[in-house]
Amino acid sequence: MKTRTSRGGVSRRRFLVSAGAGAAAVVLGRSMIGIAKAAEGEDGFRDLLGEKGLSGWMSPAGGEPGKGWVLEGGVLARKGKGGNIWTKQRFGDFVLDLEFKTTGNSGVLFRCDNPKSYVQTGMEMQVINYSKAGDKHSAGAMYDLLGPTKDALKPNDWNRVVLTCKDNKITVVLNGEQIIDMDADKWTEARKNPDGTKNKFKTPIAKFKREGHIGLQDHGAAVMYRNVKIKPLKQKQ
Repeated sequence: MKTRTSRGGVSRRRFLVSAGAGAAAVVLGRSMIGIAKAAEGEDGFRDLLGEKGLSGWMSPAGGEPGKGWVLEGGVLARKGKGGNIWTKQRFGDFVLDLEFKTTGNSGVLFRCDNPKSYVQTGMEMQVINYSKAGDKHSAGAMYDLLGPTKDALKPNDWNRVVLTCKDNKITVVLNGEQIIDMDADKWTEARKNPDGTKNKFKTPIAKFKREGHIGLQDHGAAVMYRNVKIKPLKQKQ
């Protein structure tokens, strides 16, 4: 004898199947969001070294990073000639939080339009084992542009620095002390700072692009970086 299925039964089965598929989609969606949050971090920061190792970094020419840069245990060290190392991604407004330790000279390069010509197309926050308030080549300085307001460096030790860029405003906090508060719009003349001193830039800083690559400088000295994290900020429309 044939069993007849009521329209209500069919509708109920269809409803249950549809509901099950919807629930699965929700679970999958939540799972994907969880993966994204794990990569980004609950606070919105991305780990530029722990996320993909050095696969997100490049040489100035766009190839593999120089062999002199070695990533071990979450610490990126310049152990031999490697040239500058750059993020493949470009960043505009952001908060960059990292730690450095060096015996000599290096630098955090940022908003660089052309890594092959980084001196004239980007800016540098000085990384060096030396600090003096007002010195434009001191640790934490905007190199050749603006010196730190105070000496906050811990020589021969790990130093935490937070570099924040929001359009024309640039700040640096070194070991919990704000040492730089810069308004790039005030640098309106080529090769000249607002205080009348000279700088190396052929184009006024006020006219520089406000987005670009982030780089770590190879200046021949032993230097180490760790906990290199970035949080992109929403830019003005």
